[in-house]
Amino acid sequence: MSPKTADRRLVPTDLAALAAGVEQATIRKWASRGKLTRYGKPSHAQYDLFEIFTLTGGALPTH
Repeated sequence: MSPKTADRRLVPTDLAALAAGVEQATIRKWASRGKLTRYGKPSHAQYDLFEIFTLTGGALPTH
């Protein structure tokens, strides 16, 4: 189950990589392979933290 559009927490590539514990290139690779949804403009990618934590098996942040 994914969060509603308004509930998405979008972060840039560098923060997505930090949250996942991987390199930025890995985040971009996951997006190109369809494992992760890429949002934003072509020159400014953003990724949903919920998707990242689901993909990596990490704990979701609390409010």
